[in-house]
Amino acid sequence: MRANTIIMVGLAVVFGVVAVVLANMWLANQRSAIASNAAEGPRESIVVAAVALKFGDVLTTDKLREIAWPAGALPAGAFKTSKELLDAAGGSRQALQAIGANEPVLAAKITGPGQRATLSAVLAEGMRAVSIRVNDVLGVAGFVFPGDRVDVLLTRTVRDTDNNEQSYVDVLLQSVKVLAVDQVADESKENPTVVKAVTVEVDTKDAQKLTLAAGSGQLSLALRQAASSEGEMTQRITLADLTGDTSAEGAKRKAEMERLAALEAERKAAAERDAKLEAERQAALAEERKRADQQFTGIRKDIATLGAQFGDTLKSLQKEPSAPVIQVKEVVKVVAPEPPALTSVRVFRGMEKEVYEVPRAR
Repeated sequence: MRANTIIMVGLAVVFGVVAVVLANMWLANQRSAIASNAAEGPRESIVVAAVALKFGDVLTTDKLREIAWPAGALPAGAFKTSKELLDAAGGSRQALQAIGANEPVLAAKITGPGQRATLSAVLAEGMRAVSIRVNDVLGVAGFVFPGDRVDVLLTRTVRDTDNNEQSYVDVLLQSVKVLAVDQVADESKENPTVVKAVTVEVDTKDAQKLTLAAGSGQLSLALRQAASSEGEMTQRITLADLTGDTSAEGAKRKAEMERLAALEAERKAAAERDAKLEAERQAALAEERKRADQQFTGIRKDIATLGAQFGDTLKSLQKEPSAPVIQVKEVVKVVAPEPPALTSVRVFRGMEKEVYEVPRAR
């Protein structure tokens, strides 16, 4: 190994050790400064969860503990002592939502004195709980949990003035808080399940809207981002927005589809009729062939009978003596006709012709 390499390695080791020492010194100074600042400021106690709590857990002394907290920085609804939390107005208290270990126990996260952890205890002031019937698809495939925010969509089909059906989707409500899925209101629930109902938190007017919409169309949910709670401008979506057609064009296309469907139905009916007629024709041909075969069989039997009778007659004739044969000689005599008594003689004199009848020489 060369000398330069050895020198570089040595310097690197030295600088590394120096950096580690300086970093430890800086961290020690920071810890000392924080400790001194904390010791100098006034401090109070605050009640935190000793163990992780879930919805419905009863608060007891073994599940709570007190820790020091900077004075003047206590969260709203915090308790300073466990006795204050448990003995206030008497009765036990339960957790209304999941509370992590060492997390401050606030009044908004637990029930009132003697109150049970029910859905009514989770409702905010002036709000109502309304349940929506959903399935595995409309309920966002079971991925909606208590505490989520959803938009409620309404799908329905109506008839226009021309008696044409028109389907559309409206955003009925936005950023609605989910209180429970089926009969579970525990926000610590993590495993998705197929549910039949979702309970949401709405005001009185929105509760009326949901109740009316449940009977006039189909409700479905759209899950929002956890941090997204603000509404946005929405518009009605119709079939024309899916195909780019106007309502008149959509009605025209629908009429054309109905016409084609009617033609197809007629074609199928005609094909069935033709098949039925062909089957009847084949059956008639088979019956005709059967009758022809029967007639041909009868004719063959008659021919066989006649043949047998003719053979018997021929045999009987051969056994009888034959009659004498009379020979007749025919004599043919040729008689020549007599020649005419006169004959014609033509005489030409110059350009003139004269005909004379003279006796024929014998």
